Amino acid sequence: MQIVVTGANGFIGRNLIVRLRELGYADIRQVTRATSAGEFEAMLATADFVFHLAGTNRPKDPAEFTIGNQGFTQRLCSTLRGVGRPVPVAYASSTQAILDNPYGASKRAAEDVLFAYGHSTGAPVRIFRLANVFGKWARPNYNSAVATFCHNIARNLPISINDANAKLNLVYIDDVVSTFIDLLENPQPGGGFGEIAPVYETTVGEIARAISDFRESRETLTTSRVGEGLYRALHATYLSYLPCDEFTYSVPVHADPRGEFVEMLKTQDSGQFSYFTAHPGITRGEHYHHTKTEKFLVIRGTAHFGFRNIDTGETFECVTKGGEAKIVETIPGWAHNVTNVGEDELIVMLWANEIFDRAKPDTFAMKVKP
Repeated sequence: MQIVVTGANGFIGRNLIVRLRELGYADIRQVTRATSAGEFEAMLATADFVFHLAGTNRPKDPAEFTIGNQGFTQRLCSTLRGVGRPVPVAYASSTQAILDNPYGASKRAAEDVLFAYGHSTGAPVRIFRLANVFGKWARPNYNSAVATFCHNIARNLPISINDANAKLNLVYIDDVVSTFIDLLENPQPGGGFGEIAPVYETTVGEIARAISDFRESRETLTTSRVGEGLYRALHATYLSYLPCDEFTYSVPVHADPRGEFVEMLKTQDSGQFSYFTAHPGITRGEHYHHTKTEKFLVIRGTAHFGFRNIDTGETFECVTKGGEAKIVETIPGWAHNVTNVGEDELIVMLWANEIFDRAKPDTFAMKVKP
């Protein structure tokens, strides 16, 4: 299959082409502003599908809207009519197509041209009136508040907000690309409008706050809820704007004669992750909890875990080594400790179900062996 992508070096085009290649589509013809008229016509002559992503949205002269959107689309459809077969087209339009402004009018006119092409040739045509698309590789200080906020906040630069309560509808680039790919692989006959889902309804102020939280998490070590939905996508987008010298950061190391303790990451409602080390013969712990729980995973070395029920006196012990991938859990009401019984430094990963609160630590000293 030969696929033609107009606006190939734009934000959506670059992401789409990467995904097409991942899926094994090798014959992708890329149309950019540098493509000559002859090259453009030759690409369309053998095209099996066209993703029409090119357009003009920030010209110096408003007349360029008509040339770049309606005019270029007329060229595309005129050339496709000459091919003599119904070549499917997916078009990246805009939600502004319903507005009475030069940009919206030019996008709406381009839509009409495409629908006319589809009606006259029988070619499937899908129009996507895209909301604000965000994600990696969008140009900052251009037409995306998300891109601008991510770029500036990642560099500790100021951002400008005129109205924090202004409504903002967003769609994520990966969702756009997935919908386009589905249309390619599961073509729909006829013409009509396509939808990208989900559409995230938020505000300018909320987006700025969330992105600022991502930056501050390196200081607080507490991450936002970035596992799903808008904040998952927004977090990935923010990280994509980090300059290379910001790819790494340091966290505090708490060291004493026993070894080191390092907190890596805290969550808002699911505890925290850390690790500790212990020199040979060193014992750590010697305390119990009422509600707090922990999971230990030995990464390197050999650890002896000891337990004693603070009420009945019942005991339990086990030994685990790095590489065994065995989780040891602390149990409420049981004093516990861990001893390095090997010859090498002991390194243990630790998850606790709650962030340590110095005011209410739920940690009470008690030796496993009185």
